Amino acid sequence: MKALSCVTSLLLSIAAPAFATVAVSSPTNGATVGTSANYVATATTATCSRGVASMGVYVDGVLGNIVNGNQMNTTVSLTLGSHNTVVQEWDYCGGSTYTPISVIVATQNAVWVTSPVPNSTVNLLVNYVATATSTCSKGVASMGIYVNNSLIYVVPGAKLNTQITLSPGAQHTVVEEWDPCGGATYSTVNLTVANTGTILPNLQSNAGWQSWGQLPPIYADCSPCAGLNWGLVHGVTSPSLSGNATQFNTSGTTAYGAVLWYNPVIGDFSTQGLPDQSHTLLPSLHNFTYVTDFFVTNAAISQALEFDVSMYLNGAGMFFGTQCNHLGGGEWDVLNNVTQGWESAGVPCSVNNGWNHLILQFQRGTGNALLYQSITLNDVTYNINKTYAPFQVPVSWYGITVNYQMDGNYIQSSNSTYLDNLSLTYW
Repeated sequence: MKALSCVTSLLLSIAAPAFATVAVSSPTNGATVGTSANYVATATTATCSRGVASMGVYVDGVLGNIVNGNQMNTTVSLTLGSHNTVVQEWDYCGGSTYTPISVIVATQNAVWVTSPVPNSTVNLLVNYVATATSTCSKGVASMGIYVNNSLIYVVPGAKLNTQITLSPGAQHTVVEEWDPCGGATYSTVNLTVANTGTILPNLQSNAGWQSWGQLPPIYADCSPCAGLNWGLVHGVTSPSLSGNATQFNTSGTTAYGAVLWYNPVIGDFSTQGLPDQSHTLLPSLHNFTYVTDFFVTNAAISQALEFDVSMYLNGAGMFFGTQCNHLGGGEWDVLNNVTQGWESAGVPCSVNNGWNHLILQFQRGTGNALLYQSITLNDVTYNINKTYAPFQVPVSWYGITVNYQMDGNYIQSSNSTYLDNLSLTYW
């Protein structure tokens, strides 16, 4: 008989059914748990027609919790330290199999922060990664981050992974967990934030804003535009957080008309005294953080609000377009620079009447690729991590602009929004 080939043998071994399995969904192998650990598992058998009779948990070789049937959801009491545990099944025909699970038992409630490293020096955008355990039988309810004693981020559950923009200098941060039993604990993460970025502050108050309108269906730039009116007012004290907000207005009769305001901050026509005539500054820049507070007068008529940073360099166009499609789907969209079409970022966006706080993080990568890193709206961070190629522009285009756009609704209702504390940080 001819021997089976290696590939054929591999395929047969993959296709052959397992005699019995024990699938453990909680805890995971190597997990850190509390003194009361929840074990959740399911067992199957392919050789016993009567099925699985019972399941049990061994802790360091000693059999403890036993349940009848092929499903387990039980609490196992553990002592502090490392333990080798095993979840085993027994079938009605005398067969058995198991899955080993190693765990580490923590003292009481605990928070483990794997990023950033305490007492380290970090950049302005800091990635926080942490897990928590609790002795509460219901586990950990939520986790949060304090910066200089102010709670700025909360997430449900026992895991946290988010990006936060911090100010340069010494920062006292704390990652805390809360459980449903009233317990809580925290880990302190003191940091030094390097002044690696340059901040252009209060851009909303700058007199250098320019604008144009866009009309459906092709949304070509126009000024003036039939059935679309717009304007802005500087120096608004109310509503305002700083006492120096800017009001942006749209009105008209053409449905779904849009108005884009842009401020050339670096390069050609710079309003910040940064013309970069030697063309040395722009090529060195790769990271951008757009931060603003925006006031929504009437969310019911605010179709979409757009916040962008655009960069033009050596014939490459990088338009970091970010749109809160509030009434058109209730999600964030990002601009595909190749197709010039909006694509869903896969995360929700709903604005509030009144003040909203926004942080956008972008990065120019290898080959001028555009990386949409994260969106933080009202202290909730969404990691986007979508990358697109740039588009071609005339080589003569050179510079960076900060943009804001308002899209009208189906009857182009008169609408006013306000920007305050608008800044661009670059490095």
